[in-house]
Amino acid sequence: MLTLCNFVIKKDLMNLIQLRYIREIVHQNLSISNASEALHTSQSGVSRQVQLLEEELKLLIFQRNGKRLISVTEPGKIIVNLAERVLRELDNIKRVGEEFTQKDRGTLTIATTHTQARYFLPPAVKQFMQEYPNVTLTIHQGNPTQVAEQVVSGGADIGIATESISTYENLLCLPCYQWNRCVVAPFEHPLWNDLPLTLEKIVRYPLITYDFSFTGGSVVKRVFNQAGLEPNVVLTAIDADVIKTYVNLGLGVGLLATMAYDPERDGNLRMLDVGHLFPASTTYLGLRRDAFLRDYIYDFIHILVPELNRNTVLAALK
Repeated sequence: MLTLCNFVIKKDLMNLIQLRYIREIVHQNLSISNASEALHTSQSGVSRQVQLLEEELKLLIFQRNGKRLISVTEPGKIIVNLAERVLRELDNIKRVGEEFTQKDRGTLTIATTHTQARYFLPPAVKQFMQEYPNVTLTIHQGNPTQVAEQVVSGGADIGIATESISTYENLLCLPCYQWNRCVVAPFEHPLWNDLPLTLEKIVRYPLITYDFSFTGGSVVKRVFNQAGLEPNVVLTAIDADVIKTYVNLGLGVGLLATMAYDPERDGNLRMLDVGHLFPASTTYLGLRRDAFLRDYIYDFIHILVPELNRNTVLAALK
């Protein structure tokens, strides 16, 4: 690390740019064209700076096939990891400066799934924006893996998703709340003539549910597998509203998060809680362990989950 730091803290600021370039190339799956587009610069400029860095270090960071990058070399993996750390610390230094000079100004980026963005976040987002009108809040949607990776890479300050986010060792994950599932179908559907519901009864009908990489979908898949059953999944979606749309069309029975059913908006569908058939899922809030958090980020967390105040989060980070 010391050698790399000595390299970075040279007079030539281009060295920091070189580190940003190699980091972005890795983030873009070794595509120089995608990296240059993300960095708003030319492909030739990115390629040239990478070559200069390799010449300075007297080794190859990337293995090439002609002009195409095909892999990261073993020393390259170490360098990219160190570059990530250096650039994260530079970001932290910048945030410290902003914390003391622009107390109530800045940005807050949240990565989350559609269900959390649509049904869990809105009250907290509304209150936060009223209290911090000069903070720009951005919400990025994705599956839990994408959510976790955005936080790990520094692309988001906070990640909110279900259980799989808690498997990332670089993230501190704090539980927000638990939730379970419901079945929805039109009132005239034959499913309602055979209550109480069981897994065996559900698999008799076409099923419309979340993509199994989203919103605890893996839990649903596991429950059916453990029961020796294969659900007839005819359609999957990442959006509960899409699921309900196709249920309304009579294409199948819907299985979704209970919080995604609104009695007023979804009054043409009958809903039945099936928490007795599936274990509860936990929504987690993920933070990168080495990130410096602005005060307003602690405030947002406390608004979202009142039990998580600043001292609680700091204690968990330590």
